[in-house]
Amino acid sequence: MRMRRVLWSLAGVVAVLVAEVCSGAERRILTSLYPIHIATLNIVQGVPGVSVTCLSPPAGGCLHDHQLSVDDMVRLSKSDILIVNGLGAEEFLGDVVDRFPRLKVVTASEGIEPMVSGGEVNSHAWLGVGLHMGQVRKIAKGLAEADPERAARYQANADGYIGRLTVLRDRMLKGLEGVTNRQIVTFHDAFPYFAREFGFVIVSVVQRHPGAEPGAQELKGTIGEIRRRGVGAVFAEPQYPADSARVVAAETGARVVMLDPVVTGPMEADAYLEAMERNLKALRESLTAGGLRADRPGATAR
Repeated sequence: MRMRRVLWSLAGVVAVLVAEVCSGAERRILTSLYPIHIATLNIVQGVPGVSVTCLSPPAGGCLHDHQLSVDDMVRLSKSDILIVNGLGAEEFLGDVVDRFPRLKVVTASEGIEPMVSGGEVNSHAWLGVGLHMGQVRKIAKGLAEADPERAARYQANADGYIGRLTVLRDRMLKGLEGVTNRQIVTFHDAFPYFAREFGFVIVSVVQRHPGAEPGAQELKGTIGEIRRRGVGAVFAEPQYPADSARVVAAETGARVVMLDPVVTGPMEADAYLEAMERNLKALRESLTAGGLRADRPGATAR
């Protein structure tokens, strides 16, 4: 009789332990691209039983030519939640996700009014810091729905990160108050949301898509537009060669400013904040008094 009571008691303990393990089952999260990965790292930071992997390579740059590998398919099959940017950024996924019906998909840009540039929906919403706050909220909400046991932790982390993003945005708005010439040329079409939020006007794009070098007539048109409108800067990006931007700048006297579209970088929670702080520094040093002139041989703002 005593042995039976012990066995029942042990069974009860085991049942409790099993229930705890099941309720706290590991959640395997897959993110589609770098800026969404960094946002997700902040939301899950310190939450036990959660793993986060990025589907796209952290040093791959823009994803126009990215193709899924066999390893990617394995990651998709083993994941519980897939967090995507949306707005056409994940064309490389196609209809592959439909093959994994158990995979919960969270779209970070859901509800964002898309900007259209060059006849296409622009996917770089994360470069509008205010919009990126909305993406963080959407990711946290999606994670909470998919994993209610950890919902409070996700929301607390999201609130903390949004607070830091708010401070960043305020710093950028204040730090750019001294920039008087707000007309710019960009290397490729990454910055419409950034330009709208911080009061810049993009008058031309040197290279509509990475890898598609502009022809002589396109360069000539861009140079003419810069001269006519008194453009102050050409934005180049650290992920790509800036030869075309430097040619345009040398012909016009505009400054070359290295701006990071935050599509690559270290897999660290502070990476987005640090990249945008560097962007602020580059803009302030280049577009206010004392910035480098691109008509000086080899001059490039850093």
